[in-house]
Amino acid sequence: MSRARFAGRTVWITGASSGIGEALALAFAAEGARLVLSSRRREELERVRAACARPDEHLVVPLDVTRIDAFPAVVADVLARSGAIDVLVNNAGTSQRGLALETSAEVERALMEVNYFAPVALAKAVLPSMRARRSGTVVVVSSVMGYLGTPGRSTYAAAKHALHGYFDSLRAELWRDDVRILLACPGYVRTAVAQNALGPRGEKNARADSASRRGIAPERCAAAILDGVAAGREEIHVGGREVYGIYLKRLLPGLLSRIVRKMKFSVTPSS
Repeated sequence: MSRARFAGRTVWITGASSGIGEALALAFAAEGARLVLSSRRREELERVRAACARPDEHLVVPLDVTRIDAFPAVVADVLARSGAIDVLVNNAGTSQRGLALETSAEVERALMEVNYFAPVALAKAVLPSMRARRSGTVVVVSSVMGYLGTPGRSTYAAAKHALHGYFDSLRAELWRDDVRILLACPGYVRTAVAQNALGPRGEKNARADSASRRGIAPERCAAAILDGVAAGREEIHVGGREVYGIYLKRLLPGLLSRIVRKMKFSVTPSS
């Protein structure tokens, strides 16, 4: 039996042109949501919109999440066109493939801009309208890396850790306003995240890795996020065995450290 848990609700998804974002768009549309689809690539957003149920109901709003100064005007435009934003999904992000001591400060700042400052700024631009209506959910697509670090991902892990601290605090500030925060922590997902990851000097990694290839389907990740939103969850973990690392970090950090030291990992060599 089909479900329509999000009928009549407007869902804004960043990073909607591929991967988890595309899977979320298809899943939310299938359950009745009106979508606002954002990424830098208009043509890919149009492709995703056309693939969704009821494509004419959805908005394509190209957005470069590093242009934080543009957020207030973009949010005002979306609100004027949609009437309300019921769910904001901060999904856009960029991974890393580079050793910490080889990664430039410019790349570290770029990773923090996309993975931390952008979702914080967009949430702050959207939240006043949610508070005024006393309704809304902000979904933050974090990662298992929000709890632990692995070789070659130092700044990416730092950004995801920072998201948890910020949005856990924000949740505690907003609960009286009936605004919910969901932190979604996927493990490995079969997307182009590895190919698009930044190397030590900002170059694209441009190759897949075995971890991504053996990850879960983005549709499974999207389904878990929809269930989490519908249930009013504060946090979800979804993935394969790597998700157990979250619990090892809490309960047996020394054991996890020994496991991580033995991990095979790929990085983009510095030039």
